[in-house]
Amino acid sequence: MKEKIHPDYNPVQVICTCGSTFEVRSTAGKDIKLEICSACHPFFTGKQKLIDSVGSLSKFQKRYKKTEGKTVRVAPKKAVKKKAVKEVKLAPKKKISDDEE
Repeated sequence: MKEKIHPDYNPVQVICTCGSTFEVRSTAGKDIKLEICSACHPFFTGKQKLIDSVGSLSKFQKRYKKTEGKTVRVAPKKAVKKKAVKEVKLAPKKKISDDEE
C-alpha cells in the first residue's frame, strides 16, 4: 500500500435512537447516529407486522383457504387463431405534370 494516501480507519461509536450503542471501525472519523438498528428493527426483534395494503393479503388468504393449501394447476388457455387481414391495394398515385399545377 502506498503511504499517506489512505484515510484514517479508527473506531467510532454507533448510536441508535432506541439507546443502543456499539463500536465499529470507520473512516468517517466521528460518531454515527442511526434511526433504527438491529436491536429495535421489527424483523430482528420478531415483532414484525404485515401491512395489508388494499386487501391483497386477505385476498390471498381467501384463495388459499379455498384450495386447503393444495397446489391447483390451471389448464393453459388455448391459443386463439387470428383471422387473416385482407390487404387493400391502393390505386397508384397520378403524377402531376408541371403544366397542371
